[in-house]
Amino acid sequence: MKRFNYRKLVLLLADIFIIAVSGIILNYVLELTHVIGTESSKRLLYYIVINIITSVFTMTLFGSYSRVWRYINAKDYLMSGIAMAIGFGLGFLVLWILQIPTRKLFFLLFFVLATAGVLLFRLLFKRTFLVIAKDQKPENLEHTLIVGAGMAGRMILTEIINAHSDKNNPSHVLEPIGFVDDDVTKLHTVFKGVEVLGTCREIPKLCQIHDVKNIIVAVPSCEEEEKRRILDYCSATECSIKVIPYLSEILFSDDKPLITQAKEIKIEDLLGRKPIEFDRERIKSFILDKVCMVTGGGGSIGSELVRQIASYSPKQIIIVDIYENNAYDIQQELILKYGSSLHLETIISSVRDYNKMEAIFKKYRPQIVFHAAAHKHVPLMETVPEEAVKNNIFGTYNVATLSELYKVDKFVMISTDKAVNPTNVMGATKRACEMIIQAKAQKSTHTEFVTTRFGNVLGSNGSVIPLFRRQIESGSAVTVTHPDIIRYFMTIPEAVSLVLEAGAMAKGGEIFVLDMGAPVKITTLAENLIRMYGKTPYKDVPIVFTGLRPGEKLFEELLMDEEGLKSTANKKIFIGNQINVDSVELMHKLKGIRVAADSNDSEKTVELLSDLVPTFQHNCEQA
Repeated sequence: MKRFNYRKLVLLLADIFIIAVSGIILNYVLELTHVIGTESSKRLLYYIVINIITSVFTMTLFGSYSRVWRYINAKDYLMSGIAMAIGFGLGFLVLWILQIPTRKLFFLLFFVLATAGVLLFRLLFKRTFLVIAKDQKPENLEHTLIVGAGMAGRMILTEIINAHSDKNNPSHVLEPIGFVDDDVTKLHTVFKGVEVLGTCREIPKLCQIHDVKNIIVAVPSCEEEEKRRILDYCSATECSIKVIPYLSEILFSDDKPLITQAKEIKIEDLLGRKPIEFDRERIKSFILDKVCMVTGGGGSIGSELVRQIASYSPKQIIIVDIYENNAYDIQQELILKYGSSLHLETIISSVRDYNKMEAIFKKYRPQIVFHAAAHKHVPLMETVPEEAVKNNIFGTYNVATLSELYKVDKFVMISTDKAVNPTNVMGATKRACEMIIQAKAQKSTHTEFVTTRFGNVLGSNGSVIPLFRRQIESGSAVTVTHPDIIRYFMTIPEAVSLVLEAGAMAKGGEIFVLDMGAPVKITTLAENLIRMYGKTPYKDVPIVFTGLRPGEKLFEELLMDEEGLKSTANKKIFIGNQINVDSVELMHKLKGIRVAADSNDSEKTVELLSDLVPTFQHNCEQA
C-alpha cells in the first residue's frame, strides 16, 4: 500500500510541475517569438494556480491517480486527456467568474502544452515502471483472465496485485490481463487498470489473443446452470481453471484470502444439471437412533452411505465387507472424526455365506439394511458369470431373507440402470436382484423392501473417471469404447442421498429412479477431463476408440417399458410402477441357476440367467 501511495504522489506532483512549467515555458516562448502577446506575471500566476487546482480535481475524479500503471491502456490515456480538458474548462470558468482577463488563444495553447506534457510523462512513467518491475518480477508471468467483474472478481484482482510485492505468495506469478462479464453495462469499464474485455462467450478467443494460462471463475453467487455454461467456455481452452466457491462458503472461511479458496474445476461441474436436493429432515428421522447395517460398506457407494448415515446420529452402524482394506479405511476415517461417540462395528464377511450373515443378524439385530455389496464390473463379470450370480443374486437373496426373518424394518437395495433390458451378465444379475426384492415385498408382513436405481456414479470404483485420470497422468492415450456412447451420471453423495431418502419414503416394493437430467457423452467427458489437466484433446492426449465391449450398450435406460413413472414429494425422485413377480416360478428358476453357478458352468449359468430375466439379451448392442 505504501508503494501505491508513493506512485500516486509522484504522479500528482508531476502534474502540478508540468502544468506550472507549461505556462511558464509558453509565456517565455511567446515573448521570444512575438507570435502573440504574453501575459503578465500576475495573470500567469492566476492561470497556473487555478488550472492546477481544477485539473488535479478532475484527474482525481476520473481515477487518473488510481490506475495500476502496468495495466494502463489507450483508453486510460484518453480519459486523462478528457480530465485535463474538463479541468482547464473549469479553470476558464473560474477565471471568468473572478473577472480575471483571459486571452482565449493563449489559454488554448496553455491547455494543449500542459495536456501533452501530462500524457507524455504518463507514458514515460509507465515504461520506466515496467522496466523496474520486470527486474523485480518472475520471468515467467502467467497471464490470467478473471471471469466476473463483480465484488468477488475485484477482490481477486486486488489480492493478485498485492501479491506482486511478495515473492513467497504463490499468486505473485499471476498477471491479470482482464475481466469477462455478461453484464453489458460493465463492458470496457476499468478497475485498477484492468478492463472488462468482453463476455463469457468470448473466453476462448480472448485466451488465444492474450496467451492466457489461467482462468479464475469468480462468480460465487451464480446459478449452477449458469456456472456450467461458463465452465463449458473455459473448458474449451487450454487454460488451468479455478473456481471461487459458493458465497456461503466464502462467508465462513475464517478470513482466508479469496484467491486461496479457489478450487480446481471438478468433472462433476460439467454434468449439465443442478445437484439434486434432498429432504434431510426426513432422512434424519429415518436414521436417528436406528441400528443400520451396510453390506459392501467399504466400497465407493457403501463407504459414502456409512459417512452420511453417521452424520444423522444412528444408534449403531455395522459395516459388512469382504475386502478388509476398504473396510479398515472407512472404519479409521469414522473413528478419527467421531471417536467413541459413534457406535461402530466393522465385520469382514461375505454376503454369500448365509450362516455367517445369520450370526451377524442375530447378534446385532439391524433395523435398517442397505445392501450395496455386489460385483459391478461389466467386462469382468462377462468372463465369470457364475461369480456374478453367486455374489449378486444369492448374496442379495441371503441378506433379504435374513432381513425378513429377523424383522428388519426396511431393506434398501442398490441397483443400476444396467438392470433395465440388460445386455450383460452384471445387469442381468442386478435385474434378478430387483425381482427377488419385489417378490419379498409382495409377501412381507413386516419388512419394507425397496430398490434404488440410478446411473453411473462419478469417481466410484470401476467408473471411467479414475481410469481416464490414470491414463492422462501416465501419458497414455485415453480409451473410449465408442465415439457416440452416452451415460447418465451422478455424484457419489447424490447417489447415497437418493438411497437414504428413498429408504425414508419407502412403503415397500418400489423401485426408486432419479431424474438424472440429460445423458452425457463419454467422449465429451474425456475431452473435458483432458482440458482440466491443461492439455489439448487429440493433440497432447490422444483419444482412442476401442469398440464396444461384450454386453455394453451405446446408451443405458432407467426404466423398463412396462414400469412407467410416478412422482414423489421430491420432484427429482420417481417411482417405477411395481411389476408383479411370480414367487413360486422365481424360486424354481433360482434353484436351477444356483446348481449351474455352484458347478462353475459358465455357459449353463448364462442360459438359465436368460430364462430367469426375460429382458436379458446377451451380447446384443443397442444403438
